[in-house]
Amino acid sequence: MSQQADHAASFHALHKKGDPLILFNIWDPGSAGAVAAAGAKAVATGSAPVALAHGYADGEKIPLDLAMDNLRRIVEAVDCPVTADIEGGYGAAPQAVAETVVRACEAGAVGFNFEDQVVGTTELYDIETQSARIAAARKAADTVIEPAFLNARTDIFLKAKPDTHSEAMLDEAIARAKAYEQAGANGFFAPGLADEKLIARLCEATALPVNIIALPHVPAAAVLASLGVARISYGPVPYRRMVKWLEDQASQAFSSL
Repeated sequence: MSQQADHAASFHALHKKGDPLILFNIWDPGSAGAVAAAGAKAVATGSAPVALAHGYADGEKIPLDLAMDNLRRIVEAVDCPVTADIEGGYGAAPQAVAETVVRACEAGAVGFNFEDQVVGTTELYDIETQSARIAAARKAADTVIEPAFLNARTDIFLKAKPDTHSEAMLDEAIARAKAYEQAGANGFFAPGLADEKLIARLCEATALPVNIIALPHVPAAAVLASLGVARISYGPVPYRRMVKWLEDQASQAFSSL
């Protein structure tokens, strides 16, 4: 078994409901090394941190060649599984998604986040269309490495204010989770969801490991674990905190005389 395949199998095993994998998102080889040295069991890129660190806005603005080169160097920098955020797959058509997935896997990733928003808009792909895209991603990944971890993301909750999250929205999320599982997803990512009852219901309603992002308004990790969450990621939060720290330190240095 290759090291990548071994890491892929290990990454799958780290997803346990009630005992979540913590992914403190990184953006380059240096940040990956720092997080790995802190004891990470795996490292995950975040699309926004990667883009911002290279001078681009989020939303597939960073050139794919640059993103893949960065991913390759991250994989080389750490001795643990690496999962990549490929946003919407850099294309609407299933074939475009497949090509991006192959490139990510060939760069050394053992998993990837793949979202259902139509990048650059406020819309989501309908379930049928997104399921076809996920199926293409699954088939493409399997040509390079098995078993790559496909974390299917829905932006239902991220695009709505937390106080508007409802049972009806959760019903739609559950329907998407079931459809995405049928299409080949290994996990279900619901960024923005923070309500404990809704999180618990989602975890109960799908067999897929549920991923919640640790935003400031989201319950603590121990609470999320008690609700059945299997994966907690941090998205752009570490990068934003780092940049704020750097700005503060620079400001102090510039005003020290």
